Amino acid sequence: MNTAMSTAAPMVEAKPAQGPQLVEKHQDKDPCELLPWLPCRLALDIPVVKFTVGDLLDLAPGSIVETAHHQSSDLPLRVNGQLVGWTEFEVVGERLAVRLTDLS
Repeated sequence: MNTAMSTAAPMVEAKPAQGPQLVEKHQDKDPCELLPWLPCRLALDIPVVKFTVGDLLDLAPGSIVETAHHQSSDLPLRVNGQLVGWTEFEVVGERLAVRLTDLS
């Protein structure tokens, strides 16, 4: 009695690759537009003078921190650690905001 089992792989139907069609479909789009949901970290580098660990521990809502930033100078804007542009402070209503002035 022969009980040997067949080890042949099942037949799989090959399908044409869709890669070139996808590339052609999105060829005219900016790569950033393809992933609008992708999270990123935005950071604004603000120079602070004579700031100590004690000052950091004393921070509370409403605290004011003196900076070495001159109102006329631009601040670097980074996304995920990469410099993407330069900004300046601007007051909008009762909020402090930054305006993008130049892209890197």
